[in-house]
Amino acid sequence: SFFARPLPQFPYRDRLFVADMPGQYSADPKQHTLSPIVTGATVIGIKYNGGVLIACDTLACYGGQKRYKDVCRMKQAGEFTLLGASGEFSDFQYVSKMLDETANEDFLHEDGYSMGPHEYSSYIGRVMYNRRSKMNPLYNQFVIVGKKKDGPTQLCFVDHQGTFFNEDFVATGFGAHLAVPLLRNDWKADISLEDAKQLAVKCLQLCFYRDCRAFNQIQIGTCDGENVTIGEPFAIDHFWGHKLWLEKRLEIATRAIADTW
Repeated sequence: SFFARPLPQFPYRDRLFVADMPGQYSADPKQHTLSPIVTGATVIGIKYNGGVLIACDTLACYGGQKRYKDVCRMKQAGEFTLLGASGEFSDFQYVSKMLDETANEDFLHEDGYSMGPHEYSSYIGRVMYNRRSKMNPLYNQFVIVGKKKDGPTQLCFVDHQGTFFNEDFVATGFGAHLAVPLLRNDWKADISLEDAKQLAVKCLQLCFYRDCRAFNQIQIGTCDGENVTIGEPFAIDHFWGHKLWLEKRLEIATRAIADTW
């Protein structure tokens, strides 16, 4: 009968849709990050007289939820380098593992030479550009800082597209819009460590007020040519009792609703 006949076979069509088409027609599921899920916010990097520092909060958001509030978003690489990360936290963990493997390989050479911030920042920049070129980027913005003994201080920015540059100060994430104007106004070449810390705290305070992904518990890490130190987390001051913020604007008929901003 008609229903007993075998179905026609279209090998080319099957191969086209199963093997060559992306998305729901692919034989294998997507195995790379399609969008950031657990993310960190702003990282501040500042050169000071004798070294360089990184400051960031300890929050990792799960989507819009402030889920993980005691997370360290800094990583020491080798003896003289410190890394701070914004963006997808799992991608930061992946890069951290790569840096550990690189540092271990560098140690096993036993040639009396160790990689410094210049080498590590260049390596991370090439990794990020390589992954971007494969259309499988690591969703991060990195601040890489360090000082190798008596060498110059190094402060580099690297993003998910492999953009790489050196600066005297830098901010990632929303801080690139909020904190950079403060850094431009207050930074100077001979700024002391204490003044640099106060400036970093000032920047992160502003981010806490204006960025819904920021947090009021922060860490500061420093590199001075001899030691790389990641400080203990501490809470920064904040104040929400301003008179205009406490007015019940929806109950006041004389002002527009837009005045609440």
